Amino acid sequence: MRVGLISDTHGLLRPEALAFLAGCDHIVHGGDIGNAAILERLAQIAPLTVVRGNNDREAWARTIPVTATLQVGPISLYAIHDLKELDIDPAACGVRVVVSGHSHKPACAERNGVLYLNPGSAGRRRFSLPVSAAELVIEDGRVRPRIVTLVAS
Repeated sequence: MRVGLISDTHGLLRPEALAFLAGCDHIVHGGDIGNAAILERLAQIAPLTVVRGNNDREAWARTIPVTATLQVGPISLYAIHDLKELDIDPAACGVRVVVSGHSHKPACAERNGVLYLNPGSAGRRRFSLPVSAAELVIEDGRVRPRIVTLVAS
């Protein structure tokens, strides 16, 4: 199972992001989407789980949850836009992966058996940060994360 992770598109869905997400079994968008058209396009690729970011304030975004839980086989995944607003103890709740966005900085770290993954920003470049996305490959109860730079500097 391949889960594509994207965040902080801010209204820009790059062709490189679409190409990277092609063939995913599921997609998670970590917020700061930008507009409903982004979600419509992503949903054409694979089933979609989405959380609302701090910039998703328009009427189209009001029904998008602030957090979401996704079960992928034996793996529980929790999505939230801003990791600083994490409202659960992932390890105590049986969550294996926490997906976030907000910082625009791609990051992957494991703490207390929980993988924290920020795919970075797939939208407009911010400062000198890369334009990136990520994936989780889930096989036999194991999770392999990978962050990919979509656009060279």
